[in-house]
Amino acid sequence: MPTNLPPEYFAAEVRYRAAETTEEQITTLEELLGTIPKHKGTDKLRANFRQRLAKLKEAAQAHKRTGKQLSVFHIDREGAGQVAVVGPTNVGKSALVAALTHATPEVAANPYTTWVPTPGMMPVENIQIQLIDTPPLTREHVEPELLALMRRADLLLLMIDLQSNPIQQLEETLAILAEHRIVPRRGPEDDPDQPRVTFLPLLVVVNKDDDARLDEDFEILQELLEAEWPLLPVSVTTGRNLERLKQVIFERLDIIRVYSKPPGKEPDFGTPFVLRKGGTVEEFAGKIHQDFLAKLKSVRVWGTAVYDGQMVGRDHTLHDGDVVELRL
Repeated sequence: MPTNLPPEYFAAEVRYRAAETTEEQITTLEELLGTIPKHKGTDKLRANFRQRLAKLKEAAQAHKRTGKQLSVFHIDREGAGQVAVVGPTNVGKSALVAALTHATPEVAANPYTTWVPTPGMMPVENIQIQLIDTPPLTREHVEPELLALMRRADLLLLMIDLQSNPIQQLEETLAILAEHRIVPRRGPEDDPDQPRVTFLPLLVVVNKDDDARLDEDFEILQELLEAEWPLLPVSVTTGRNLERLKQVIFERLDIIRVYSKPPGKEPDFGTPFVLRKGGTVEEFAGKIHQDFLAKLKSVRVWGTAVYDGQMVGRDHTLHDGDVVELRL
């Protein structure tokens, strides 16, 4: 059903998108709501804006109670890693987060549905990884707090649409990031001494590769980009390659799972400790309890590069799936 929005709506929308503080967002959003005519065609749009307004007011009230500036763009870190899903409008970011987590971001065919970030927890085997749906990156306005959110992330998923100018979408998004000193990390050598530059791991997710008939389009895209970026084709609509995406995210985060084995008991494989790749026994002990760092007497490890129950030192490097027994 058509919404038949008046010209005042679009002017108010521009002011809302340009608002920088929570208070300005509340004021401009209330103004925006006032321009929307009330009929069945606008019910969903008005409900969406009212929900956003409620979240903004909740953040403002929290600020008054605590005296601290709380932003809707500040997402507390949870799980084994924090991954920001970024990109232009209408490429499927919200649908991806909804498909992989229990989060319920607004999903719609019309552009600019997402105005505030929405986090959700994605299960990958026996760990949880946090995905954050973000507002679209556009040249018209880049929210400074969105840039700060991305800089805090462990990984960026840059999402593009295979069926709608994917190269242009990729190049424009990368250019916007570069203008704001956010640069994809290609390897250790990509960390020169550049002031105020944030290097982040990046994976390009190519959405709408819905079936085998579109694989040729993806292959052409790969050839045109000359393997310049790591690409992964998926379809949020059909679920194609979403399980593979979860595994690739785990790999790109450069983390390992290590299991604790109390002396004389079986290891607990349900709740692993998560370390960065290259993590040592000492780092693992510190995650369990600080007492282990001071009082640790012996360590046995089952897993990679050791024989079962091998005695190792504090500086022993652990691997994904290792089982560790600490003795005081």
